[in-house]
Amino acid sequence: MMDAAAAGAKGASALLDVFAMIDFEPVSGAGVTLKSADGREYLDFYGGHAVALLGYGHPRLLAALGRQAGDLFFQSNLVPMAVRERAARALVDFAPAGLDRVFFVNSGAEANENALRIAFRATGRAVVVAIEGAFHGRSAAAAAVTAGSAKWNGFPSTPFEVRWVPFDDEEALAAALDESVAALILEPVQGVAGARALSPSFLRTARDLTRGCGSLLVFDEVQCGMGRTGWPFAATAMEVTPDLLTTAKGLAGGFPAGAVLVPECLAHGIKRGDLGSTFGGGPMACALIETVISVILDEGLLANVRRLSARIQAECRVGPVTAVQGAGFLLGLRTTRPASDVLKELRARGILAGGSADPNVVRLLPPLVLRDDHVDRLISTLSEIPA
Repeated sequence: MMDAAAAGAKGASALLDVFAMIDFEPVSGAGVTLKSADGREYLDFYGGHAVALLGYGHPRLLAALGRQAGDLFFQSNLVPMAVRERAARALVDFAPAGLDRVFFVNSGAEANENALRIAFRATGRAVVVAIEGAFHGRSAAAAAVTAGSAKWNGFPSTPFEVRWVPFDDEEALAAALDESVAALILEPVQGVAGARALSPSFLRTARDLTRGCGSLLVFDEVQCGMGRTGWPFAATAMEVTPDLLTTAKGLAGGFPAGAVLVPECLAHGIKRGDLGSTFGGGPMACALIETVISVILDEGLLANVRRLSARIQAECRVGPVTAVQGAGFLLGLRTTRPASDVLKELRARGILAGGSADPNVVRLLPPLVLRDDHVDRLISTLSEIPA
């Protein structure tokens, strides 16, 4: 093992080497633009895994952050706070009708972990149904329902039985659901899989089947929620209300935050001590959640997403792109060449995008404040890249 002196002499990082990093070091950002350490500017069509929901340096976010930091930087859930109540009310009003109560956490994995915990407690059952291609997180329960997690999960076994259903297969779903199933968990638009949207028919069937066998329907909107589809949540757009909905990523505009939303009927069965989170619902996160929702509504960002998404889907089939899939600002560009090659060519031309589990899909997750001129540049840049 290398000792500390040797590591220092070699200039080794103190960080664990667990991420395949790209050759780009951002040092500042404004709007949808990032500036790198070498002075170059990049249009950010990826938003740090969909987290930079309002881009960088939004004045209302910065003002809310400074104001709350000055008033009260942190307190735990052992004390009531008006800012937490306001954030919860704003989120409930933003969400589909019927999801009336909120439990705040710190991340998408934590939100999904607690949603499944609630489902097991509420039903007394032991099986979960999940969709092939899903990504729900890296904690124990979330990883159990994440496709392909066996190669990195690290735990000796999964904490419960999981039944896998092929993507958008209604017959297989019907066969998998029975009275032993506590929950069906799904992403209405799968993110890591390459921006794959489940059909409205599949989601409606999922709602009917789970209701029929007494299982709970969990929508994981960690990545596709908070306006990213052009609606408050994909559930809103599809007019399918789940029993539990999870969200995170851009919920607080870049500050760690997640949430589980449940209806009143489930809330009645959750007792004090059943759930907990030290940092979840902290004042900084809550001030930003309240502000993010206000900005989305005040600045008409939902309509902006729908309009510009339609442009991208109609006009970005140029250069190496043969098709566009997904919804809103969670889009996958299907490419004739490996996505990794296309991503390098985009970066060389000053545009950041992301990859996916599909080697031929470039993923777009831009901030909701994207403008027409940014889309113009993406189209023209893609047209320069050889097919």
